[in-house]
Amino acid sequence: MTMKAIDQNDVYIQQKGYVVSDMNGDKVMMSIESGKYYNLGQTGGRIWELLVEGNTIFGISTVLSSEYSVEQATCQLQVEQFMNTLLKEGLIVSKRD
Repeated sequence: MTMKAIDQNDVYIQQKGYVVSDMNGDKVMMSIESGKYYNLGQTGGRIWELLVEGNTIFGISTVLSSEYSVEQATCQLQVEQFMNTLLKEGLIVSKRD
């Protein structure tokens, strides 16, 4: 199966089927189906929260660049890379799919 890359124009949302918890400020989650464990960290956890209702890379990076000391362009690139990983792991899906 070929995995597609993240599309900056798509709205992404959390994939269902994960138990999520906060541990010492980090967002951790486990797949109910596979038992696979993920530690998203603090910033990754914030991105996860911003994906509850669905969001774009630009939307997420706009929020994060206002909350953290980071330029919008740098933030957008890092969010895109992180979301590519989430997509490849099956943690998020495009609302189009």
